[in-house]
Amino acid sequence: MIQALIFDFDGLILDTETPEFTIWEEIYKEHGLEFPREEWGKIIGGDGHGSFDAAEHLSLLLEGRLDSASLRHRNLTESRKLILTLGPRPGVVDYIQEAKRLGLKLAIASSSDLNWVESHAKRIGVLDHFDQVITREDVAPGRTKPNPDLFLTALDRLGVPKGAALVFEDSPNGVKAARQAGLFVVAVPNEVTSLLPLDNADLILSSLSDMPLSVLLNKVQ
Repeated sequence: MIQALIFDFDGLILDTETPEFTIWEEIYKEHGLEFPREEWGKIIGGDGHGSFDAAEHLSLLLEGRLDSASLRHRNLTESRKLILTLGPRPGVVDYIQEAKRLGLKLAIASSSDLNWVESHAKRIGVLDHFDQVITREDVAPGRTKPNPDLFLTALDRLGVPKGAALVFEDSPNGVKAARQAGLFVVAVPNEVTSLLPLDNADLILSSLSDMPLSVLLNKVQ
């Protein structure tokens, strides 16, 4: 029987990924260039296996006419303004409320830092519902997603076996991490990650609002 749900944060609970992507696309277009979404996809959701730096890449293409620090600052400033206007993704609150009603344990497992996750989770009104918040500070350096460490730590702190937990992810890195941890993973891509391969997920939903938690649990159990 399922005893716990483990949620990614960025892109899954709160779509922080689309604003950052959108601003980079706008900046590249201003200079007549196409943003390389394939390279960007390699780093979404964790440390990944790529070293793509959008600011450094654009600076090189512009032959140093704009420095990477100023480009990075612009994206950070503009994307964070957009993020502050956003609430939870569709279906997230319903899933959390139904999970609490069913007595399930809840955790966040994120490659981001604790302050980022907790501040935004509190802002959108979901933080207090989670029993555990696991972030990059809780694993060794370089061991965030696609490594399984965040999920294994979440299982340990929740006190449940891997066969009794479901993971909700939006990115290939997150799906890979969950699979390496031996967990059943449901992919719920956002506008950006829907363009990326998520075939390794056990189930793919376009939105959590597409399937009530009770129906999902019946399918899994």
